Amino acid sequence: MSLNALFPAIPLGTLAANLIGGYLIGVALAIFANHPGFAPEWRLFVITGFLGGLTTFSTFSAEVTVLIQEGRIFWATGAISAHVIGSLVMTMLGLATVSAFRTI
Repeated sequence: MSLNALFPAIPLGTLAANLIGGYLIGVALAIFANHPGFAPEWRLFVITGFLGGLTTFSTFSAEVTVLIQEGRIFWATGAISAHVIGSLVMTMLGLATVSAFRTI
């Protein structure tokens, strides 16, 4: 919550949760890909359940909707870009991290 006061147009607390969640999902995807013996239920529990709960899509949606309702389209577009592109980049970084540690 204290992050949100720093830059209220794009609440940083929500963005931080989504970026961290994206990174951890990338790590989890890589681990499950490298260990196919894990039951599919574990993948669902970890990625969809636990990490899906960490990320905050509904809060992000509400924040962007408020920006649009207030006529702050530029900030809404920036928030959408930061969350979506940032989360995808962080997920790929999580995958790359596990790959890098496998080669050490």
